[in-house]
Amino acid sequence: MRTVDDLLAEGVSGRRVFVRADLNVPLDKTQAITDDGRIRASLPTLQALRDAGARVVVAAHLGRPEGAPDPQYSLAPVAARLGELLGADVPLAADVAGEDARARAADLGDGDVLLLENVRFEANETAKDADLRGELADRFAALADAYVDDAFGAVHRKHASVYDVALRLPHSAGRLVVEELDVLRRLTEDPERPYVVVLGGSKVSDKLAVIEALLPKVDRLLVGGGMCFTFLAAQGLGVGGSLLEADQVDTCRRLLDENGDRIVLPLDVVCAADLSDDAQTTVVAVDAIPDDLKGLDVGPRTVEAFGRELGGARTVFWNGPMGVFELAPFQAGTRGVAEAVAAVDGLSVVGGGDSAAAVRQLGLDESAYGHISTGGGASLEYLEGRELPGIAVLERGDA
Repeated sequence: MRTVDDLLAEGVSGRRVFVRADLNVPLDKTQAITDDGRIRASLPTLQALRDAGARVVVAAHLGRPEGAPDPQYSLAPVAARLGELLGADVPLAADVAGEDARARAADLGDGDVLLLENVRFEANETAKDADLRGELADRFAALADAYVDDAFGAVHRKHASVYDVALRLPHSAGRLVVEELDVLRRLTEDPERPYVVVLGGSKVSDKLAVIEALLPKVDRLLVGGGMCFTFLAAQGLGVGGSLLEADQVDTCRRLLDENGDRIVLPLDVVCAADLSDDAQTTVVAVDAIPDDLKGLDVGPRTVEAFGRELGGARTVFWNGPMGVFELAPFQAGTRGVAEAVAAVDGLSVVGGGDSAAAVRQLGLDESAYGHISTGGGASLEYLEGRELPGIAVLERGDA
């Protein structure tokens, strides 16, 4: 697979390079960016191209607009922040690959950067029909001479700006994509042991495929978050009003029967009647959850037990919070586990998504982790052994 450094070695001065970046950052109600981690992660590739004199056309998505322009999903705040971080003006095209994008791309000078408007404002970006995606990809390809995919968070999508445009231009993997793949290969090909995986989040069904794929490879699988209650129910325990996927209980029971020595479940949970910043909480053992309360975080004994498992690990992958970390009464479990992951003497990988957001929201030191992924869904699909379209197309020969 060619990389952007191979492209740079060829020389890019004066050439237009189309970069698919992952700039899908969270915004508050005032359209202010609340976590610019993904923008910062895109900088090494973009800055290297600028320094080499490339004329850079950046494409990205934000949120899930319905295939048409929607002001709340405009990349305007992203263009402003990207410009601040690059120390250069980054204009935003008024369209995705239309008249304004073509005119601005044609006017770029060496080292300039242009951001296209949200690619998902075009319905053909996410179309199932290859011909429809191809129509948009043709317009993307007309904007540049080479393609670089640096959007690891989108490589599991067969979208026009991720897959189809790479069929039409000489293509390379950006530095972020290369880094992400290197880390994931370390997790899958020959991980240093003990290898411990921590999974959280709300639904077992969302993580079932990765659980099935990882269990034969790991020494311990620690399960927290809302998904733990379906496992507890599979042990015959009552879970009160906690999140429960009744249709997954039998599956969880089978997993426990087959891998009970590897799966570690919570010992206690933090319960409350409602989700609020001032909720009255109580900590109970997992076999004593009141019928009228919900489990909303793992408890202190669980954090201690998980910490012991993580303390001896040499390789750790963590994906999914231990509780509703966005609210203060239910942060301690995620904080405690995040700190234990950070303290691992070996490779510690935070698997993107809510886990990465939790690290930042809780004010933890990002540099304490071996790697914080920008792609939760892409990371999980890689670990499941599924083909990622955006990677598969980069591994093909040049267009």
